[in-house]
Amino acid sequence: MTTTTAPPTLQDAMAHVSEEVDRLFDRFLAIPDDPRADLYRAMRHAAIGGGKRLRPLLVMATARMFGVADACAARAAVAVEAVHVYSLIHDDLPAMDDDDLRRGKPTVHRAFDEATAILAGDCLHALAFEVLADPATHPDPFVRAELVFDLARAAGPSGMAGGQAMDLEAEKVSFDLPTVTRLQAMKTGALIAAAVEAGAILGRVPAEGRVHLRGFARDVGLAFQIADDLLDAEGDEAAVGKALRKDEGAGKETFLSLLGADDARARSRMLVEQALEHLKSYGAEADVLRAIARYTLERDR
Repeated sequence: MTTTTAPPTLQDAMAHVSEEVDRLFDRFLAIPDDPRADLYRAMRHAAIGGGKRLRPLLVMATARMFGVADACAARAAVAVEAVHVYSLIHDDLPAMDDDDLRRGKPTVHRAFDEATAILAGDCLHALAFEVLADPATHPDPFVRAELVFDLARAAGPSGMAGGQAMDLEAEKVSFDLPTVTRLQAMKTGALIAAAVEAGAILGRVPAEGRVHLRGFARDVGLAFQIADDLLDAEGDEAAVGKALRKDEGAGKETFLSLLGADDARARSRMLVEQALEHLKSYGAEADVLRAIARYTLERDR
């Protein structure tokens, strides 16, 4: 893979979102002076610092397209990231992927213990919906309810958790390309789609007006996963910040194993082109989304 060469505007947007997400997590996860202190430390270990912050960036970039205030968008962005981080904590557990490193740091169950890791994930999951349901996120209760509904659906059995269940099953049986595509659309793509959707929901865009954004998110999510598969096979563990080449060792079928490296890259490029086509009705206000789509082809972590 080539070294990431994100445009300066995307670098700036990523830096801004990372700073805002860390600021809010720092505020929401202040360590109490009581026996829950280690639980909060574990949540902070996983949530603050590191990571691409792709999902929060998608929320905020989409929200800005529709004139949503950054303060509201940042809260929704943190909610989506809290669900993402909870999923990483649980995916890293010995019962799941049994990983020792995440974002260049020891995984939560290694830095603390398994029980604390499970509870930290549970609490971040709960925090996401607490934040979305708070009037500070949006004054309209119908908007808040739609945010909660959409994120819950993306996180559950028809989305991320269902995709993880399929991923565990992939260690026992061989999946064909349509099944792997469905698995990844659920495990990775559903939360990416929810991030884009959240920004539009905050902007009061009706469901029928979000069709092109959903298509964009679907294609970016699959392109992102193909890049992950390529990184797992060819990447540098120090740059990626986690153990690599585990899928092949577990005997899982991936886009790379089913398509080969050249065809996988070609499919990723096609998906990014499709994603950009979904944005053709938007002007410069969608440039950050376009830069994110292109970034999926260039990233090294």
